[in-house]
Amino acid sequence: MAACLRAGKKILICGNGGSMADAMHFAEELTGRFRMDRPALAALACADPTHLTCVANDYGFEQVFSRWVEGLGREGDCLIVLSTSGNSANIVRAVDAARARGIETIGLLGRGGGVLLGVCETEIVVPGETSDRIQELHMLILHAWVESIERALGHAA
Repeated sequence: MAACLRAGKKILICGNGGSMADAMHFAEELTGRFRMDRPALAALACADPTHLTCVANDYGFEQVFSRWVEGLGREGDCLIVLSTSGNSANIVRAVDAARARGIETIGLLGRGGGVLLGVCETEIVVPGETSDRIQELHMLILHAWVESIERALGHAA
């Protein structure tokens, strides 16, 4: 992720429900502030209700994230997908769209990884059988990633 940002590319993040909230939180930690003042980092969560409802209405909910990746993702960007099951069709399609465009994919998954297991270039599958516990571990990892990115870019306190 740090290499992606260092190269002038961006991080895209998506997830459903609570995972969307976590995606938004991760993006704001990068574009805003985590533990210290530093330049804003290029990150965007797919959480625009007009995009989501337009695509869901016109193409189906399975395409809400893939259409977003098609529109905003560029080769060299990084897509992080958050899924407590690893089985959400719209997340799977987003990964497919990203890979077709030369976008690195990172899966933060739960429940054994689901159908996404082995599909993303990088995957972390956390233990747990309930979404709340999986999301708690996802947030811990997301915060560690922000701290790691800041250090790698020379912004750590």
